[in-house]
Parts: sequence; structure tokens; C-alpha cells
Amino acid sequence: MKAITQRFLIIFLFTINGLFAQTFKQAYADIANQVSQTNVTNNLTEYENLGVKSRGSAALANTLTWLKDKYTSYGYTASQIVEDPYTYSGSTATVKNLVVTKIGTLYPNTYVIVCGHYDSYNISNTGSKGTNDNGSGLASILEVARLLQNVPTEYSIKFINFTGEEEGLYGSQHFVSSVVNGTTPKMNIKLVFNIDEVGGVAGMTNNTITCERDTNGSPSTNNAASNTITNELITCVGLYSPLQTFLNYAYASDYMPFQANNEIITGFFETNETTHKHTATDLLIYMDPVYNYKVAKAATGAMLHFAVASTALSNQEFNSDFQVSFFPNPTKDFININLGILAEKEYKFSLIDINGKVVLEKIITNPNQIEKMSISSLTKGLYLATLNAGEKKITKKIVIE
Repeated sequence: MKAITQRFLIIFLFTINGLFAQTFKQAYADIANQVSQTNVTNNLTEYENLGVKSRGSAALANTLTWLKDKYTSYGYTASQIVEDPYTYSGSTATVKNLVVTKIGTLYPNTYVIVCGHYDSYNISNTGSKGTNDNGSGLASILEVARLLQNVPTEYSIKFINFTGEEEGLYGSQHFVSSVVNGTTPKMNIKLVFNIDEVGGVAGMTNNTITCERDTNGSPSTNNAASNTITNELITCVGLYSPLQTFLNYAYASDYMPFQANNEIITGFFETNETTHKHTATDLLIYMDPVYNYKVAKAATGAMLHFAVASTALSNQEFNSDFQVSFFPNPTKDFININLGILAEKEYKFSLIDINGKVVLEKIITNPNQIEKMSISSLTKGLYLATLNAGEKKITKKIVIE
């Protein structure tokens, strides 16, 4: 949702570093070219058919289930798919953000967030199914998630589907307050990439995507970094999609609570703005699904760049151990166990010293995506960390300093 419809051109300059640091990567293009027009159109149709997705409605609950089923079909496991429930003023109904986490190979504690809301506008019983605002953003994010599921990335990724956006950015504000700032230490966010209303207008030439940067004065300390990231986004659009770009300012969508928290933000928004938003005619017939497909290609290329997808480690190598990892490594006082895409409800974790002695063993049931385990009592040295889950066994070397 964006309450302001008149938008103004912001003149921008590329920084020399931002302009020349990025180069075309064929591996990224190969992945972006796998975005499916059929998937985009089908997802828009299915989202529309779910109905008016207002707080407390069966349609909103059914859309949450629909999203979870989509991520599961792409290979994400129950431990990676987490519901984030909350309430806000005006109703006792519990609503839920949906957070899907993919752990990075080099910087597992630093996150690239790509997000968009899945509720639709129904203030004063408007009755909007929200196919453009914001089924179009969801269709883009789902394609990114599908294509990056088995691609190793240096940075961790969170795919977040927010609720409460149309009534006042409640879902993203809750996430920032309760999750980002509620984590000890505070969650480390590389950037937030918001995708809201990118479906285009039927009958128009939709060949440009608006890229949004932070120009807000409170705080202003994140503005320069947002400008740099948005220029990188612009470059990605040119490298991995046929779209042109238009630079504008960020406002009135789910990146704003992050912006106020001094995070680095950027975003996509359609350049030709629909006249059907927030009405019962926000429907696929008034959109341009081919444009939405091109936006999804641009978003995929951008996320490969932002999360630094590996072009050296093959997908087969990455998935041979089910994306399981132990970090930090070397470590000192604790070890994090990333369950990867293992779907078992119970596993055994062991640490074995160089003499073959098991010095630590623990069985964990109903595990979270990441389990933290103290190792402060162990002596310095080289160990083998082993994870047994059913018939699956993953072993990696760990150094305790």
C-alpha cells in the first residue's frame, strides 16, 4: 500500500564505486532466466481466488496456509518456516507474519531481508482482494525463494511475508520491535529489500520499475548506504532483466519501520501506478502479468547479488550435506547448529576429539532452525562435529580456540 499517488522524480548520481563494482555474472543470469511466467500468473490467480485478506478473516488465514505450502513445495523445511504472531489495537484477532530463513555459508549471522505484505485493503469494507497490492509482490518473492532454495549464498536470507500493512505497517513494526531488536545481540541486517505493488497496468507500456531509496531525515545516518544499495539494485535490474529504472524515494510500506530502526532499505514499486488499488477491482484483469514476471527476474538477480550467491561452490556440493552448518568456526564458547533442510523431528549432535572420544553428545527434539550449544568447558583443539538425523549423517571439522 502507498497512500500517496503523486510521485516526484529524484535526481541521483551513481557513486564511482557502486557503478564499477558490479559486473554481469552469467551464473546469476542463468538463475534469473529460470523465473517462470506460468508460476507468476498462476500465483496471482491463486492469491486472488483466496478472497479479501483482512484481519481476522478466513481468507487471511487461508493465505498464510497457501504461502506455507508454497515454501514447502520449494524444499524449505518446517524449521525454516516460522510463524510470527501478534495482535494490534482494534481487534483481539491474532495475525501472523511468515518468516522463512535460509542460512548463509560465510556470514550466517548477517541477513538480507526481502519482504512484502500478504494482507489486502478492506478498510471501510472496501472489499479488495489485493491482487496487485500486494499479490504481485508475493509472486515475485515466491519466485526468488524457489530459485535460491538450493543456491549457496554467503549471507543469510529471510523471506518475510507481513500482515497488517494496509492498516498501518503493524506487522513489520512488530517484527522490528520484537524480533530484530528483541534478539541478543540485535539482529544484524545487511539490507531490507521491500517489494510492494509491482503488477503494472493492463493496456499500458510497462517497461520501467521504480527503485526506492531512503531520503528520510529521521534518522539520516542510513541514507547514504541506502543510496548506494539502491544504485546497486538499479544496476541489477539492467543486468538481469529487460526493464528500465526510475529512482524515487521510499515511503508508506513495510521497509519504513526498518528505516526508523536505522537499517539500510531499498525497494521496488510499479512506475505506472494502478488506479484500482484499495478497491474491489484490484484484480488480475487490470494488471500486466508479463511485467510482474520481468520484475521477478530483476528481483532474483538483485537477491543473488545482495546475498552474494556462490559461483564456485556447486549446488550439488552445497546440498550434499543438506545445507547443514556449524558456526562460528573457529569458535570459543558456543557453537550454532544450522539444521539446513533436514526435516527430521529429532537429531543427535556429537563432538569428537582427535583421540576419537565423544566429549559432548546431545539429543534434540523438535529443533529450531538454529540451535545454540555451549562448549565453554571443552579444551582448545580440533574436533569433529557430527549430526545424526535418521539415516543421515553430517560430519565437519570444528576448531575450538
